[in-house]
Amino acid sequence: MYRIPSRALAAEALDELARDLQDDTFSPELNKLGRTLTAWRTQITNWHRSRVTNGPTEAANNLAKLIKRVSFGITNFDHYRTRVLLYAGKPDWTLLDTLTPR
Repeated sequence: MYRIPSRALAAEALDELARDLQDDTFSPELNKLGRTLTAWRTQITNWHRSRVTNGPTEAANNLAKLIKRVSFGITNFDHYRTRVLLYAGKPDWTLLDTLTPR
């Protein structure tokens, strides 16, 4: 879908795929995928306008959740924030009032 150069052509291809997947000869899971594609049609085809995804944001969120899982119940938010910044790499130490590297 994202390799199609034109937004209009991508929308047309997406509509056709969604319509085909909603055919009764397919499994309920594929029917649901067709309905999902129809529901998210605008968001999917909007990519052709901006060429931007939320991938970097999702990656940062996933990293923060991973750190929370492996922190074994960290309760101090400042320590949690520091750990997230350290795992993310190259933290801006000026933003961390309580910690400064030596």
